[in-house]
Amino acid sequence: MGRNNERNIKVHNDKLHKAQDKAKAKKVTREEKLKAISKKFNETKNK
Repeated sequence: MGRNNERNIKVHNDKLHKAQDKAKAKKVTREEKLKAISKKFNETKNK
């Protein structure tokens, strides 16, 4: 049994990509929330 067989490599890559996608999604939602907050702040500041 080799440690670097195709199945193990695929499982590892799938986990890695899932984690990367999750981190990317977090970053995007955070940016959207910050945009919404700053927009709301600027609207109230201008009134």
